[in-house]
Amino acid sequence: MPDYSPQQRKIIDRYYDNRDGIMLAKLGELVGELYLADADAKRAKLWDRVAKALKNLKVPEATAAHILKERRPELLASHLKDWTMKK
Repeated sequence: MPDYSPQQRKIIDRYYDNRDGIMLAKLGELVGELYLADADAKRAKLWDRVAKALKNLKVPEATAAHILKERRPELLASHLKDWTMKK
């Protein structure tokens, strides 16, 4: 592991301190992109990114599986709204 300068270490630490907020913002962007996606291939790639973001947020398996099974942006948006209110 390389040695980081104090400034680099602070940046890295702030990223990890704010990771949940970053992932929630990313999910919000993905919801918008899913609504606008016009091709099935693009939607599939976006849902893969959603799956990764849900895993990074440590969303319960049952909830994540339900969202990914349904593949409805409005369902994801509803959950995202609830999660944002909790944070």
